[in-house]
Amino acid sequence: MGQQRRDRAAVMSDVAQLAGVSHQTVSRVLNNHPSVRPETRERVLRAVHQLNYRPNALARGLAGRRSRVIGVVSFDTILFGPAATLLGIERAARAAGYGISIVTLEQLDRSGMRSAIDALTEQSVAGVVAITPMMTASVAVHGLPTGVPAVVVEASGERGELPSISVDQVAGARLAVRHLLDLGHETVWHIAGPRDWLEARDRVDGWRQTLEQAGRRVPPVIVGDWSPRAGYELGQALAARPDVTAVFCANDHQALGLLRALHQRGARIPEDVSVVGFDDIPEAEYLSPPLTTVRQDFDEVGRRCVAALLELLDGTGASTPRPQVEPVLVVRASSGNRRR
Repeated sequence: MGQQRRDRAAVMSDVAQLAGVSHQTVSRVLNNHPSVRPETRERVLRAVHQLNYRPNALARGLAGRRSRVIGVVSFDTILFGPAATLLGIERAARAAGYGISIVTLEQLDRSGMRSAIDALTEQSVAGVVAITPMMTASVAVHGLPTGVPAVVVEASGERGELPSISVDQVAGARLAVRHLLDLGHETVWHIAGPRDWLEARDRVDGWRQTLEQAGRRVPPVIVGDWSPRAGYELGQALAARPDVTAVFCANDHQALGLLRALHQRGARIPEDVSVVGFDDIPEAEYLSPPLTTVRQDFDEVGRRCVAALLELLDGTGASTPRPQVEPVLVVRASSGNRRR
């Protein structure tokens, strides 16, 4: 064991093993956390000295100051929502005087989440923000007793043990459907996102609730992925139906594909079919016609995440329910009055 340690630089797990404590306890000692017993702190510091352990340069715990780095767990994606969320967190962290360290995962399951948080703990980050848009990821992160201050970004309004920041997806869907009904459409069809995504589920709920409360027929939900291809392929069947006059897409990329399917069928937008998307991607106002959509304020999500994490670090935060970020309907030329 000693020879192995001489062959490589010591890591936090070596310190934890030698001191007989957990990773989290080592992290607390290095960050000068007050909740560690004096004898435990002394044992950890002896192990640090014995192993000549040097924390990641991002951490400043040994200097008696709080780390100025926030860890972020995300997943490998180019999808607009998660990518924009990550950018919002980075901007908010920078404004608060923090950097970020990102761990990206191919699968957001319990094992991957645990590995990611362990990796960030090795860097002695001040705390962790986990972007968990899928149901399995949300369950995984809420079930991890990491001992590290953590905040969750998820689409669902459900609350677990950790502070959760989210956009009100149900309210966003309601805005879209109510807008189309107010334009005189008898009902609204919906192209949904993947079933295992929290935001897709919530948008379906908001769509269905609004139709039911208005006493309107609820068409069968059409499930796809988040891509323009899905919008195009599923939209071909909708474009062939004369009774379809309004479609709410779960995101703007689906709407882009649907617009192409409608154009190819010779449908006029919005004279024959009105289309509403979700997200307000930068390209939305330049589509033909410009897309009516629901805007999510990802910068506000980032600000609330960082604020909630800093409250936890200062001992003033709690996992009590927090108000969701309200979405906004952006009306453009793709939606219009139903043709009589």
